[in-house]
Amino acid sequence: MEQREAIANKIAWISLICNIVLTLGKIIIGLIGNSDAVFADGIHSAADVFASVIVLLVIQISNKPADKEHPYGHGKAEVIVSGIIGIILFMVALYVVYEGVSGFFQRIEPPSFLAMWVAFFSFITKVFLYRTSLKVAKQNNSKAIEAIAIDHKADIVASIAASIGVLISIIGERFDLRFLLYGDKVASIFVAYLIFRISKTMLTEAFNILLERSINPETLQEYVSVILTFPEVKRIDRLRAREHGHYVLVDLRIAIDHSMTIKQGHDLSKKVKETLMSKYDNIKEVLIHINPYYPKE
Repeated sequence: MEQREAIANKIAWISLICNIVLTLGKIIIGLIGNSDAVFADGIHSAADVFASVIVLLVIQISNKPADKEHPYGHGKAEVIVSGIIGIILFMVALYVVYEGVSGFFQRIEPPSFLAMWVAFFSFITKVFLYRTSLKVAKQNNSKAIEAIAIDHKADIVASIAASIGVLISIIGERFDLRFLLYGDKVASIFVAYLIFRISKTMLTEAFNILLERSINPETLQEYVSVILTFPEVKRIDRLRAREHGHYVLVDLRIAIDHSMTIKQGHDLSKKVKETLMSKYDNIKEVLIHINPYYPKE
């Protein structure tokens, strides 16, 4: 758990520092270079800075062991953070759309090449951060780090869109094609759309986990296969599993022969639990209820 927290903190700090540099660069160059798309991308990065700060604060909470007030642990703290980041991105999307649309009713000025290179540099940086964060998120099954990775993914496409938008506007100015000057404005609106899609995905997942939606049927079926490897288990009466942040809680009801003793049932439950938890390292708890099984005459 300590190692997981240390890795998560490292990723969050790297993301925070990079996002601060990119935020300042894109906002300043976006304003100086007259690019709404790059400026919008900078606002998105500013939201990333805030998100990284929240993640750094919440990682310590989510990794705390269960206590009297929180018997199931603190894993949902990461889910709450993921939802907060989703809300932030949704608000950013609305702001960027407003700025982009209002730009169509103002005097158009072509952006500079510097704005395009800043957007391209952001793209290269975000590809590296996304791949690294996603790999660490999967290895540690961390919703908080996964949220950062998803945010980096949005920045990748957003930076590409900003670069293309700036380039189109510059081409329009060079060849006196006035309609191409709006390329930067269109790109900023497209960036807003990408941000909105990411926010929708994050909010949907966060709400599903907070409402304790069951995990996917394929994984449940894998659990069934493992449980039925025990010949003493005559029937599975109920199997439920839900995500609780970066770990899973399983509720299981199995039927065993009615002649088995309480100790035998207890030992069997312990074996089933240990097998599931050893095979799936994201399972933190397995609660097993024993029912009597009467073979049909």
